[in-house]
Amino acid sequence: MKQMNFTLACDIMMDLEGSIRPAMYLAGELFERGHKVSMISPLMSSDVEERLSASGITPINLRARLTAKNSGLSLLWLESWAREAFLGLNSRRITNESSVTINFSQVISVPSLVWYLQGPPSAALEDMEKELSTGFRIAYNVLKPVIKYADGRLVNRIDKISASVIANSKFCASMYSIFGVKVDDVIYPPIDCHMFRPSTSNPSSDYVLTYFGKETEFSVIKKIADLGVKIKAFGSKTRFIPETLMRHSNIEFLGRVSTGGLVNLYSNALFTLFPFTHEPFGYVPLESMACGTPVLTNDIQGPSEYVINDYGGWLAHTDEELMQKTVGLWKESYPPSMRLNCTKTASKFDKKLYLEKWLKILADFLQ
Repeated sequence: MKQMNFTLACDIMMDLEGSIRPAMYLAGELFERGHKVSMISPLMSSDVEERLSASGITPINLRARLTAKNSGLSLLWLESWAREAFLGLNSRRITNESSVTINFSQVISVPSLVWYLQGPPSAALEDMEKELSTGFRIAYNVLKPVIKYADGRLVNRIDKISASVIANSKFCASMYSIFGVKVDDVIYPPIDCHMFRPSTSNPSSDYVLTYFGKETEFSVIKKIADLGVKIKAFGSKTRFIPETLMRHSNIEFLGRVSTGGLVNLYSNALFTLFPFTHEPFGYVPLESMACGTPVLTNDIQGPSEYVINDYGGWLAHTDEELMQKTVGLWKESYPPSMRLNCTKTASKFDKKLYLEKWLKILADFLQ
């Protein structure tokens, strides 16, 4: 592939994790191969701008004036989506005719070679409704028809100006098919197996690890903690966490942890518990397996595409089954061979394989 200019469009970039990770890995690889690379976003933190520049990537911060700046990342993202869905404000000032654009965003409608789907907000809100606080749930039910209509209109607008569409999971592809989008391929998000790997050969196994976020099924976790299972939890979106969990005697909430700290948490856990309301792919289960720790999660959506029952984890069909399995594993454990199975599964999602797929797709298109 000859030297070219690439622009990767992303959602708001307060950090370089989550939905930003697939774009960041590809941007870094393209830069290493001698291409000129920019990343564009409705809003970037100063730390992100500095880190991109230090990596040789040009940050393009549209500096959207968002009123939810102090209300948490999820509401900030929702506002940036609304700006584009209703008014087209995020993409209005973009001019990149001389660059090959790859769109990793759901909040920017820009002509692109590839649009990488990571999940429509209307589907996420519908799945998360039962775990929302009363105030949010009332507001959502009033706005639900408007949100679904606007989301479908924005999806169709981006689809029409994208040469190809790739989804981050088969489940994700099925969500967009409802809007009439034809998905050309699936590329699962990447995990760095050099970074996420077992940190010990003798795990303490004296706690169950879980994640607290907007998609967490908190009601299930509380019932499990009530049954005597010792739980450690991590996550930075504290506004979504019920106060009863923060004060629970069997739950230790650690907040945001460093990557090294997270690797140690995964590696020493008996298993990782991941009950969720909505998850197009799910980094937490895969990171856990990369660190050699099995996962217990729901047999739906993204995680069910790579968690193999009784091999690298367990899939529950109901909340009751998930709770019973958690208590059973807490009391009786599982075969040690499952830890090796976990790392074998995770290796299939390593960022090296992810980048090979992207480079082949780009080469085929650009030739």
